[in-house]
Amino acid sequence: MVEEISSRLMAVIEGRVQGVSFRMFVLDKAKGLGLTGWVRNLYTGHVEVCAEGERKDLDKLLSFLRRGPRSAYVTGVKYNWEDAQNEFSRFEIHPTN
Repeated sequence: MVEEISSRLMAVIEGRVQGVSFRMFVLDKAKGLGLTGWVRNLYTGHVEVCAEGERKDLDKLLSFLRRGPRSAYVTGVKYNWEDAQNEFSRFEIHPTN
């Protein structure tokens, strides 16, 4: 059996993504995929996500981020891949930055 190598997804979601339960949506999806990391609002009106886990699960999360919850309107997702740092024990909501 081949062990999956963990990756880190850093993403900033643009559009109408604050005040529409976007962070709770991300929290639910990330936990369901077994990912660790965080989500937070930015003062720019965007939402930022830092998630770690298997690449296939991060790809699924990225797909969810592009769609968002029903009340959101996502106009763009800027993201990059990094090596996992394995610094998180769970996925959580962080304060606005």
